Amino acid sequence: MEENLIAPCGMNCSLCISYQFMKKDLNKKGFRRTYCPGCIPRGKNCTHMGHKCELLKKGTIRFCFECENFPCKSLKSLDKRYSTKYHLSVIENLKYIEKHSIDLYLEKEKEKWHCPECGEMICCHNGLCLNCNLEKLQQNKKYRWGEE
Repeated sequence: MEENLIAPCGMNCSLCISYQFMKKDLNKKGFRRTYCPGCIPRGKNCTHMGHKCELLKKGTIRFCFECENFPCKSLKSLDKRYSTKYHLSVIENLKYIEKHSIDLYLEKEKEKWHCPECGEMICCHNGLCLNCNLEKLQQNKKYRWGEE
């Protein structure tokens, strides 16, 4: 897991389905998904928040917690969606980074999101390891957490 894969909004891009699809080039296996190298690597600062925040758009801050309005209304909305659907809180991620450091956060994330069978990262958007559970996703391309 790399520091530049942590977006300013607190999203861990290495857990994102678009990043994992790109990393494994899964469109070659019959999928049709837009690939994404992550917010920072593609030069967007933050795909989720950059269009709503001048500080992010200009690259003035690295993380949203550096803003005097943290957490803003837009970040709270993003956090609600990710907490409800994807089992992660971008606000809690940012608070952890601010309090403990990016290095400790990366260690914690690696432990939290690793597949117990192969060690690869689990996708936050569906809860699947795309190494071990790809056939489940091939059977149901809209698979979400906990579906059978």
